[in-house]
This record gives sequence, C-alpha cells and structure tokens, in this order.
Amino acid sequence: MAAENTSNWESKIQRNPHPDFKAVEASRPPFDSTKTFSYTQTPQPSWTFGAGANHLSTRQDKEKPHRQIDPYSPTRPAHLNYKLLISAIVPRPIAFVSTVSPDGKVTNLAPFSYFTVISHDPPLFIIGFASSLVNPDPTKAKDTLRQLDEAKECTINIISESFLEAANSTAINAPYGVSEWDVSGLTPVYDCEHVKAPRVKEAVFSIEGKLESLRGFESKSTPGKVSSTMAVVEGVKFWAREDAINEEGSLLDIEVLRPISRLGGITYGRVTEGMELPRPDFAKDLGGHEGAAKLESREQVN
Repeated sequence: MAAENTSNWESKIQRNPHPDFKAVEASRPPFDSTKTFSYTQTPQPSWTFGAGANHLSTRQDKEKPHRQIDPYSPTRPAHLNYKLLISAIVPRPIAFVSTVSPDGKVTNLAPFSYFTVISHDPPLFIIGFASSLVNPDPTKAKDTLRQLDEAKECTINIISESFLEAANSTAINAPYGVSEWDVSGLTPVYDCEHVKAPRVKEAVFSIEGKLESLRGFESKSTPGKVSSTMAVVEGVKFWAREDAINEEGSLLDIEVLRPISRLGGITYGRVTEGMELPRPDFAKDLGGHEGAAKLESREQVN
C-alpha cells in the first residue's frame, strides 16, 4: 500500500525533469573526488553593523518585484507547495533512518529530508513524513513511519558522499517486507546498545533513537484527512567514526564526514567550501546601548 502511494505521488509531482536522465548525466563533468573542504572569506569582510546586504545585492535585485503565493488557493494543488518548498528550503540535512518491526523480521531503510535537530539537552530530532498512520488505511503509511510507531525506536544515519547512490536507492517504492538493505548493498550493524534497529556501517555518524512523540496534521486541501506526521526522536547513543571525531567527542571533521544534503527536485548537494563568522558580542562589538543608539539615529536620518 505504501509503495503504491509513493508511486502515485511521484507520478503526480514529476520530480525528475529529464526524459532521459542517463543521457543528461553523461553530458555532465564527472564527480571530482579530489575536491576537499576549504575556507574562504565572507563576501564582504569589511561589513559593519547597520550596513545591510553586502555588495552581492544589487540595486536591480532590490527593485525586482515579489509574487504572492497562496498555499491554500482553491486552484493550487498541494503538490505544488511541496515542489516549491523543497526547492526553497535548502540545503536540507537528510535523516537516513533504519527501523525494524517489533518481531525483528522486517527491516526498513529510507532517507528523509524533512529532518533536523531541535535540542541538545535532551538530544531531540524531528522527522517529517508526508504520510499518516490514522486514515484512510494505516497500512498505507510509509514503512519507516509504521515501524517507528510500532517499535518506538530507530537509528538515524548521516549520508556521506561515499554512499550517496546506495542511500538514494533506498527511496525506491519497494513493497513492505522487501529489504532496502539488499537493494542498496549497504551493511547493517547490529551492535546498538539501546535499539534493535541496525546502524549503517558505512555512515561516519549515527544516532540510536527512541520515539518521543508522534503528531499528525490535518490536510488543508482535503479537510478531515491527516496528510502528514511529525516524529520527535530522542537520541540516546551516538556513534562516530574514530578518524572523524576529536578527543573530547565534541566535533566531527567535515572533511571526513563529507555530508550530503537535499536540494530541490532530484538534486543533492555536497559541502566543499565554508566561511567562518564569530557571533558578535553586544557590548564588545556593537558598543552596547550607545552603539545601538547611533545605528538607530542613522536610520532616522536616512
């Protein structure tokens, strides 16, 4: 049921814009595996408080109009909101979620980019599902959501460049009971302390998670139908590869992690460049209330 729903959804949104993807892919430069993470300056290191956007923002940009989009317009299908939001809210981290049925007989592995960390004490994460457990048929819920609800646990793995293709393959609309582990060729490791769900051996960082809560949200385009579900998961154990973690266990080396993010459509992103900016101090950097007053008076003059 869940596989059929996924197939119908993909047909509706037409995520892949290329009739012949392999031909398009073959026309592009090969993946540059020699590219390493490096730091650059920010676009405008001389920026000062109150200066607004940096020099990359042109007058023409500021004069360009904005279009209003009503997500609840009666003539706007809900799937257009989906396509818009996944292209606008980028890059998104990906939860590569491993679950297992309560009896341990059925495993599932799938990526979800409606995902982020929301707290460190306790460590809490949210995973969003465009799926429901309550109607019209619980068996139509995404397999990961179904098993998470039944077993109350999972592992969350972070996807690296070294297994991008394998991770993407687990998004396949396979029927319940078909193992995405076999589809991907990735390695399940059953050594977690607090959960039965295996972690991905190839992942540099993994989290053992316990379900804290589930909340369904009613559709606005189809009143009475619960169309999405938010899972809050508590991290109860972390796994970090030795060559990636510092001595005190507080920092992962991004050059080892080489994380993959989700962009719009069928696009993924990699992280090869960063810029550092210290968090400003109100008294030391801005000059406290006196400095703030100077900015306010300058704004009034302008």
